[in-house]
Amino acid sequence: MAPVAMPSALTYELLAKCSVTKARAAILHLPHGPVPLPIFMPVATQASLKGLTPEQLEETGCRLCLNNTYHLGLKPGQATLDAIGGAHKFQSWPHNILTDSGGFQMVSLLKLAKVAEEGVRFLSPHDGSPMLLTPEHSISLQNSIGSDIIMQLDDVIATTSPDLARMEEAMERSVRWLDRCIAAHKYPERQNLFCIIQGGLDLNLRRQCTKEMVARDTPGIAIGGLSGGEAKDEYCRVVDACTSLLPEKKPRYVMGVGYPEDLIVSIALGADMFDCVWPTRTARFGNAVTANGVLNLRNAAFSGDFSSIEEGCQCVCCRPKEDGGLGITKAYIYHVTAKETAGAHLLTIHNVHYLLSLMKSARTAIMEDRYPSFVKEFFRKLYDDKSKFPEWAVTALKGVGVDLLGD
Repeated sequence: MAPVAMPSALTYELLAKCSVTKARAAILHLPHGPVPLPIFMPVATQASLKGLTPEQLEETGCRLCLNNTYHLGLKPGQATLDAIGGAHKFQSWPHNILTDSGGFQMVSLLKLAKVAEEGVRFLSPHDGSPMLLTPEHSISLQNSIGSDIIMQLDDVIATTSPDLARMEEAMERSVRWLDRCIAAHKYPERQNLFCIIQGGLDLNLRRQCTKEMVARDTPGIAIGGLSGGEAKDEYCRVVDACTSLLPEKKPRYVMGVGYPEDLIVSIALGADMFDCVWPTRTARFGNAVTANGVLNLRNAAFSGDFSSIEEGCQCVCCRPKEDGGLGITKAYIYHVTAKETAGAHLLTIHNVHYLLSLMKSARTAIMEDRYPSFVKEFFRKLYDDKSKFPEWAVTALKGVGVDLLGD
C-alpha cells in the first residue's frame, strides 16, 4: 500500500507542448524562486562551482544548482549546516539548490561499499572507519542542507551489469527505500522529495518501477541509473519509455546527463531537467563548449587567435568590453589555461552560460512550436555534414516525429 501523498513545495506550470515531439516548456516554482524548464543544472559538488563566486554563477543565469549530500555530510558536516541554517546561507546562494542522496557516490567512488536492506555500508575515505548511509540518514542530511529539491536514497548499479536478478533487486529496494525516505522527511512543506526510477536497461523493470514510483505521488520524478556507459540508443529507449508513463504536471529529471546533443534529444523525448559535471570539468582541461563543438584552447593553433571564445555568445567572457563584458580572446585562454587557474574559471563561466543559453533557446523554440526545426539546426551546426550525425540521435528523434536527415 503506497503511503499518503506528501505536501508539495513546488508548482509545475506547463506553458507549452511541442506539437510533434514530447518536448515541454514550463516554469518550476520553487521556494527560492522560479526556474524555467527545460533546464541544465550546474554541479556545485562542495557547495561551490569550482573557481566561481556565487555572483559569477548567478550571472550565468543559473537559478538551480546541484550540491552533493555525501560530500557535505562529511565536510562541513551536519552540525555545521544546522548551526548556520543550511547550505543557502553557508554558500551565500540566494537561488534554488537540488541535492542528490549520496548513494551514487557510495557506489561510484568507493569500491568498498556494500548494499544491504538497511542501507549502504562503506569505509570513510578520510580515516577508513566503517560508515552506514541509510535512507533515513540521507534525508536527515538533506533536511539539514535545506535544499529545495532532495532526492531519495536509491540502490544504484551500473546499467551495463549483466545480472538481471540484481537489477530487479535494486529496483524493488529503491521503491522500499523511497517509502522510508517519505516517512523520514521532516520538512515536506519546504523541501521537495523526488523519487528515482530504476530498472537498468530492462524496459519491463523500468515500467514496473515507474508505476510504483508514480503511485507515491512525490512532487517530482527522476529517471536514474543512466549515463553509466550504456549505449546511447538504449539510453534513449529508457527515457522514452519512462516519460510516456509519467504524469504531465510534474517535473521530469534525467540524472547525470550533460552533453549538448544528449540534452536536445532528451528534451524531445519528454525530459525537463538535467545535471552533469562535464561542462565544468572539461573547462579545467582548457575545453570550450560551443555550438560548433568543443574547442581545445590549449592547442597552439589558438595562440594568435584574438577572436572571442564563441562569436555572438553573451557570457561575460565573450561579450566585448563596450557591452559590459571582459572581451576575453582565445589567445588569452591559450596563454593562461596551462599555468593559471584564471583560464579554467573563465571557461567554466562560458561553458555553464552556453548550456543554460542552449536550454533557453530550446524553451523558446518549444513555446513557438518550432522545436523540430530547432533540433535540425542544432545538429547542422554541431556536425558540418549529415553523414556525421550520430545514428542513435537520428533513430531516437525519428521515434518522436523528427527526420533529422530530411530537409
